[in-house]
Amino acid sequence: MTAKIKVLFICGRNKRRSPTAERVFRSDRRMLVRAAGLGETSPRRVQAADILWADLILPMERKNARRLKVMFNEIDPFPEVEILDIHDDYTFMDKNLVAELKEAVEAALERYSEGLETSAD
Repeated sequence: MTAKIKVLFICGRNKRRSPTAERVFRSDRRMLVRAAGLGETSPRRVQAADILWADLILPMERKNARRLKVMFNEIDPFPEVEILDIHDDYTFMDKNLVAELKEAVEAALERYSEGLETSAD
């Protein structure tokens, strides 16, 4: 059996996009998931332990990825980061958000897996 990929979903406030992603993918057999936000008032604010835990970090937007790397610039090596490019236009568990997440996460997992195969060669 292949080890599960540890995936950390990141958005600004951890109220809509990243908690939706965590709920949608928590039963996916390929991965273990966590969700966190970057803001001071996030219900679950990202911590260094989350970054160290993750194999793959999936920020919703490029600005989330930039902020994350500034906040945790002392972590080296930094886990793989794939930006999902999902803007803050949805409510929690919005059906369009779920559909967009499924498509973006599948593509990110494929790129991540291809990278692992390439580095193993």
